[in-house]
Amino acid sequence: MARLPKETDRSQQSPAAGFGLRALLDRHRWIVFVLPLAVYMLAGTLEPAPGTEGGKVLGITVPYSAYPVLYTAKLGLTIAAIALVLPGYRRFPFRISPLAVVVGAAGIVVWVGLAKLGVEWKLSERLLQPLGLVSAGQRPEFNPWEHFSQPGWMWAFLAVRLLGLAVVVPLIEEFFLRGFVMRFVVAQDWWDVPFGKVNAAAIAVSIVVPMLTHPGELLAAAAWFGLVTWLMVRTRNIWDCVAAHAVTNLLLGVYVLKFGQWWLW
Repeated sequence: MARLPKETDRSQQSPAAGFGLRALLDRHRWIVFVLPLAVYMLAGTLEPAPGTEGGKVLGITVPYSAYPVLYTAKLGLTIAAIALVLPGYRRFPFRISPLAVVVGAAGIVVWVGLAKLGVEWKLSERLLQPLGLVSAGQRPEFNPWEHFSQPGWMWAFLAVRLLGLAVVVPLIEEFFLRGFVMRFVVAQDWWDVPFGKVNAAAIAVSIVVPMLTHPGELLAAAAWFGLVTWLMVRTRNIWDCVAAHAVTNLLLGVYVLKFGQWWLW
């Protein structure tokens, strides 16, 4: 039977591995997988939504017009967090298979198709309304064509938005969910669990966690992340999962821009 791939331990390859950042990441391995997404989500709590001002968590007021500035700052902080934990990412050998691209392309059909049914928002509203969290599932729906008077600023923001959608988000979500959470529920020494090894609990969290983080797209999240879990088990390669996620998100961005479906991002 073929041996499942593990993270490559490069900490023993350098005499300086016992000091500084690498030593910190070796002692607290969860930081690699959790920190970037935590930064992204915490910064995201300040974002405004249509008809709702942001910043309430800090007792400040962030108008909807400030969304581009806030999103750019959020992305910058997240990229800084990624740079901080990059040595941990490099422990996973980088390779991407053609199957990842195929799954990503199929994923956009799944995501948009289920989202356009309109069932998800009604379902999430019923679940969240009793908790006072209806707005938690609402996306910013920011239409740059309407909010920028200068084309240069508009295109600059679109570049930032697509960078976040198609590069940053796939990276931090997949490393958190599949690099940490799914392995954490397999064994106590989760860092020794080969990537791609799953049990019933891991498969369950691979669907439940995305549904919790995408309350406005419950059915789409369940189906899409389930599809990528299949890819994960098939290829046992985290970068395939990141690539599939990136392809779907890039195609989603193209779809939103072409058809003006701003409610999808």
